[in-house]
Amino acid sequence: MNLSNLIDGKLSVSSVTHWGDVFNPSRGDVIARVPMSGPPEVDAAVQSATRAFRTWSALAVPKRAAILFEYKRLLEIHADELARLITRENGKTLDEARGDVRRGIEVVEFACGIGHLVKGESLPQVADQIDAVTMREPIGVCAGITPFNFPAMVPMWMFPLAIACGNTFVLKPSEKVPLTAMRLAEIFNEAGLPPGVFNVVHGGREVVDALCTHPGIAAVSFVGSSRVAKHVYTLSTAHGKRCQAAGGAKNVLLVMPDAEPDSTLRAILGSSFGCAGQRCMAGSVLMGVGRKTADEWRERVSGALSILKVDDTSANDTAGMGPVIDGVSQARVNEIIDTAPATGAEVAYRGAAVPTKGFFVGPTLLDHVQPQMSTFQEEIFGPVLSLMRPDSLDEAIATMNGLSFGNGATIFTSSGSAARQFTQEIQCGMVGINIGVPAPMALFSFSGWNDSFYGDLHVQGNEGVLFYTRQRVVLSRWDKGYVRAQGW
Repeated sequence: MNLSNLIDGKLSVSSVTHWGDVFNPSRGDVIARVPMSGPPEVDAAVQSATRAFRTWSALAVPKRAAILFEYKRLLEIHADELARLITRENGKTLDEARGDVRRGIEVVEFACGIGHLVKGESLPQVADQIDAVTMREPIGVCAGITPFNFPAMVPMWMFPLAIACGNTFVLKPSEKVPLTAMRLAEIFNEAGLPPGVFNVVHGGREVVDALCTHPGIAAVSFVGSSRVAKHVYTLSTAHGKRCQAAGGAKNVLLVMPDAEPDSTLRAILGSSFGCAGQRCMAGSVLMGVGRKTADEWRERVSGALSILKVDDTSANDTAGMGPVIDGVSQARVNEIIDTAPATGAEVAYRGAAVPTKGFFVGPTLLDHVQPQMSTFQEEIFGPVLSLMRPDSLDEAIATMNGLSFGNGATIFTSSGSAARQFTQEIQCGMVGINIGVPAPMALFSFSGWNDSFYGDLHVQGNEGVLFYTRQRVVLSRWDKGYVRAQGW
């Protein structure tokens, strides 16, 4: 199946000569081909979005909200269909895929309240006989560049809120998972969205750079690796655009001796091996404070991994973990595991990569990882958990704060004092207390710091509304003296 771009509400047959393969990661077979578009396709989408902006931005806010409400209704109807599509092209387990869709729908639900979210402020008599009013207005054509790991949620971090605010949108989904993005767009059109308000252009770096430099685009939203996030931010802002660029992470799970064992183990497994470790909020480092604590958690985690069911997620709805996204990722993660002992780390547990077809990596626990090792410093983005052994909470916090990233960190403890110290001293934007994945719901912004984010305003929540709008301030004077002076 050859995919097309979606421009001006219609499928646009691409004239490109280069196509990319879309795989079912569980089986390693090609399920679709995606056009590797370039600047001409981007320009066509931007021109369509520019035309649509004139009428869409002028549409009454309640009428925009009504289309969002209908979109949410249709997404609920098609939720399981979307989840199975994600499982097919991404390799997530069915439960993980359902969560991906659900978190995306939550953003649409948030965007349905746009009438309240974009209300301005007013102050009569801000000065003698002068009243002040502020208004939040759309900024124009916005673009989104999204990764493979959350085919539904991450695009829906962006386009529903941008469109609800009165903007039009051009989405470039990951070329590895284009099917879900196309279905999301089709359903939005079914909800009554006018042609050109939401466009989809497939491709790779050529499309990314074209979006970042196109003079018709006002803002760019990005989620991906820190290296590309920095590139997108630098290029977009150099061309006069707003940009929010979320990058990678190295999230730490800190276990104190007084942590509740059963709930903590469930949280560690879900955080570290959910989605095969391919998420920017994955817990990739486990710190057990004190030798006894670290030894205990080495045994608990190894025992749990020995019974974790790794399987073809497109055929088995009860699989506990699926594959990584493609053969390149599979080879890269396996190389990290294979070379870890040469750096001084110990492979405490390595699961078999079964089934043999597809892009599977066995869930792995590395022990005796040190702060200078690349397995601690760099994002692995796979089902690999590194165990470290700090002697104290202070040492653990200092080690974590030596990382260049700043997405998330979690402490597992029964001590309010330890939790308070951790919350105050850790240098990251999202903190968990007895929660494996401290990713905020749609009502709050996704608040990465340091090399995990480039920009000022984050996705989701009120910061998302501010990013996709600009403020107008109106000062007015209608006192009686002015009226008399006009002869009225």
